[in-house]
Amino acid sequence: MLKIENLSVAYGGLHALEDVSLQVGDGEFVTIVGPNGAGKTTLLKAISGTVAPQGGRIEYDGQDLRTLPAHARAALGIAHVPEGRKVFPSLTVQENLEMGGYRSAARARRKQTLETVYQMFPVLPERRQQLAGTLSGGEQQMLAIGRGIMAQPAFLLLDEPSLGLAPLVVDAIFESITKIRERQRLPILLVEQRVVEALELCDRGYVLEAGRLVLTGNRHALLADERVKRAYLGS
Repeated sequence: MLKIENLSVAYGGLHALEDVSLQVGDGEFVTIVGPNGAGKTTLLKAISGTVAPQGGRIEYDGQDLRTLPAHARAALGIAHVPEGRKVFPSLTVQENLEMGGYRSAARARRKQTLETVYQMFPVLPERRQQLAGTLSGGEQQMLAIGRGIMAQPAFLLLDEPSLGLAPLVVDAIFESITKIRERQRLPILLVEQRVVEALELCDRGYVLEAGRLVLTGNRHALLADERVKRAYLGS
């Protein structure tokens, strides 16, 4: 479904990504972990079209995404839940969710999808008329994920959903991601700093450091890898 070959991205002459190659198959859950500044967020932005690569290929269902602007990639069903939530603070919870259902494939099912999101995140219907900017960080993250689901995505990009949240809230967010996977069998590409939780969710994972992929494997292999243990698991 998604195939990236030799992707490079630079900012002001500094390489954020260099010769990155990876794949996400149909229905597959893939996690990318790594330290702050490794290039994880840049990778998702390159896929969704908000940053321009200097080289390489991004192929989605056989189509080269580099020929398409960001809005056309969204129209293909690629939904990007960005780092830091990025909800519309002056709109209500329901208005934020309705904004997510803008693409033509989602409009006809907007009402049903809204009910699905409300069932998935029971706190959101309780806050439906509340301004999104007044929600807690965890509630905003639930709203951001729900807004992504409203687009009826064919492919879901999740950027650091645990960022800045308390441990109990993080557990709830990861549980919701698991439910999305079980219910919809969406292909998901997750980038995350919380290595153990992120790897436990996925089918396969990649380790990104200083803009380069340094390890790949299934979740069991990565969690057992001595380099991962030393660098990220404190053992």
